Amino acid sequence: MTTPATVVPFPAKAEETSPGNFEKIWGKKVKAHGYAAIPGIMVRAQRRLGINTTQFCILVQLLEYLRTPGRDPFPTKQQLADRIGIKPSTVKAHMQTLEKAGFIRREQHKTSAGDWGANTYVLDGLIAKIQALEPDFAKEREEKEDARKKAETPKGRRPRQRG
Repeated sequence: MTTPATVVPFPAKAEETSPGNFEKIWGKKVKAHGYAAIPGIMVRAQRRLGINTTQFCILVQLLEYLRTPGRDPFPTKQQLADRIGIKPSTVKAHMQTLEKAGFIRREQHKTSAGDWGANTYVLDGLIAKIQALEPDFAKEREEKEDARKKAETPKGRRPRQRG
């Protein structure tokens, strides 16, 4: 008497998804190297946030290192300086300013040998500041949509304004 053989079929091959906007703009090869998520509000509100161009650049670099929620970035000041093209002492000064302004929080770590290791940069302050600006940007979007609808609607069909 023979036992029946159990055959487990391979899962169906997933169909290739169509490329997203990033890939459509930049191409598959560029996308393969990764990309940073920079909120449009951060870009549009740089002046309102009170950060200068070097500080903005440092924050963008930190966001590029932020790839996994819960795993804060930990580049060295030298790595940031090399990427931006400035001195590590300049990075340090701007990091201190960003820390005092509540954009970042630096956490020092010790190595297993007891020496000071690389800093971790917690970006909760930046995230909170961007989230606090969101209602203003939502209002702007709503006002633009209302203005568009008004412009597209013939005068005789527009709702009457109370006021």
